[in-house]
Amino acid sequence: MRELLRTRTVPIPEGDRPRRLRANPHLRDLVRETRLHPAQLVAPIFVVSGHGRREEISSLKGHARLSPDLAAVEAERLAALGVGGVLLFGIPESKDARGEGAADETGPVPETLRKLKAAKLPLVLAADVCLCEYTAHGHCGVLDGDRIDNDATLPLLADAATAYAEAGADVVAPSAMMDGQVAALRAGLDAGGFQGTAIIAYASKHASVFYGPFREAAGSTPGFGDRKSYQLDPANGREAMRELDLDASEGADILMVKPAITSLDLLAMARTRFDLPLAAYQVSGEAAMIEAATERGWIDRRGAVLETLTSIVRAGANVIVTYFAADAAAWLREPR
Repeated sequence: MRELLRTRTVPIPEGDRPRRLRANPHLRDLVRETRLHPAQLVAPIFVVSGHGRREEISSLKGHARLSPDLAAVEAERLAALGVGGVLLFGIPESKDARGEGAADETGPVPETLRKLKAAKLPLVLAADVCLCEYTAHGHCGVLDGDRIDNDATLPLLADAATAYAEAGADVVAPSAMMDGQVAALRAGLDAGGFQGTAIIAYASKHASVFYGPFREAAGSTPGFGDRKSYQLDPANGREAMRELDLDASEGADILMVKPAITSLDLLAMARTRFDLPLAAYQVSGEAAMIEAATERGWIDRRGAVLETLTSIVRAGANVIVTYFAADAAAWLREPR
C-alpha cells in the first residue's frame, strides 16, 4: 500500500502549471509584476554645521552626520548611482525651548540645500520639517507645561518650511504630526511665493519602537515622556486613513506612511483610496535589524534589502525613503 501511495500520480488540471513561467531567469524577469528602480529611492542625510566634519552614527551602519561640504560629496555619489533624491535632517549647534533654530537660514539644512542647488545635481532635494532636533526637550512641538501645544507649533513649522524652500528645497516634509501642519505649511509657502514647492506629508506616522537609531543620529530623544499623544497608535488603521484623508485635503502632494514594513497593509489600503503618489519610510530600526542579522550570518544582506524594498513597492509605494538607497541603487544598476 505504501509503495502505491508513493508512485500514485495526482492529475493536474490542464493549463494549471504556474511554474512554467518560473523556469529560468529570463522568463521570471519578463513576467515580473513589481519593478524597483533607483529613481524611486530617497536617501536620508543628517547634516551639521562646519566644514570637513564627519561623525559616524554607531547604530546606523555606514551613515554619519556630515557638514554641508561632505553632504554635497555624498549627494554627488548618490546622483551618480541614479538615486532619486535626498531627505535632509539638521542637527544644530544649540537648542532652545521652542526649536526656533529650525528656521535659521544659516543653519545646517539651508546651508546644505544652497550647496546642493548650486551643484545642479539630478536629485530631488527634500527637507524634513520638525522641531524635535531643535528643541531642548526633544519633543516635536512647543510645550505648554508638559503638554505639546499643537497650534503654537504650526507657525514655527511653516517658518522652517519657508526657510528651506528659499534655500532651494524642491519638497518639504512635515513630520511633527501636528493637526493642521500641512495646511499651515501650504499657507506659509504660498504667502512666501513658493507655490511650486511640494509637500510630502508624514500623514500616517506611528509611535513606533523602530525609531531608536534615528533618535541617536538626530539627537532627538524626548527629554521626558514619549510621543504617543501626537503620533499614531500602531494598532489603528482606520485612524491612519483619516490622517491621510486630512493631509490630502489640506494640500499634500505626496502622502507618506511610516514605518514602512509594519505599514504594508496601510499602504495597500491607501493605494486603493488615493490617486496621489505614496511614499514609505523604511526607518532606522528596520535597517538596523537587517544589518544586525547580516552581521550574525543569519540572512543575506543584499537579498533582504531588495526583498523588503520590493515588498514596499508591491504594497503601493511610489517613493521609498531608505538608508539602503546607495547600495540598492548600485545593485539595481548591475547587469543581470
